[in-house]
Amino acid sequence: MKILQWLFFLLLGLVALFFVTALFLPQAAHVERSMTTTASPETVYGLVDGFKGFNEWSPWAGLDPATKYTYSGPETGVGARMEWASANPDVGNGSQEVIDVEPGRQVTSKLDFGMDNPTTSTISLVPEGTGTRVTWTLDTDFSGSLIGRYFGLALDRMVGPDYEKGLAQLKAVAESTTPANAPQTLQ
Repeated sequence: MKILQWLFFLLLGLVALFFVTALFLPQAAHVERSMTTTASPETVYGLVDGFKGFNEWSPWAGLDPATKYTYSGPETGVGARMEWASANPDVGNGSQEVIDVEPGRQVTSKLDFGMDNPTTSTISLVPEGTGTRVTWTLDTDFSGSLIGRYFGLALDRMVGPDYEKGLAQLKAVAESTTPANAPQTLQ
């Protein structure tokens, strides 16, 4: 009987340690990746302001060809919205909606994965030489979730490689896109 009591108190102590430790973990997580492209800020902005072309460069688009996408709101700018549903756990279900834009410079979207953690994704564009420096960030607030704070410790390792892949694909698409104001050649 004493061994059961000892095991009970040991388990109780470990659970308490888990939650007390969580109180001291960061309340927010930040993921950031950047790349430079020869494409102009206007060209890149045209690819990231809205979701109709998102899957041309999204690192998650090819994970499940059966994913269902729904678009609503305006095609670009604040209110542009995309929802997805997939049976593949690497894709899952969720939505993103543009909540703030600085035309030609930045697009911020609110992400919803069905959890209570406020999450935003921002793509920032800075002219660099004749091209553009593109920075993609993800910010999540885990202040209301002690368990989520542990998840936040691994977020950079989980999302960072996807962001790198997405930026490489965005670069390829942007550099193969003819800018809207470029002169057209007749053939």
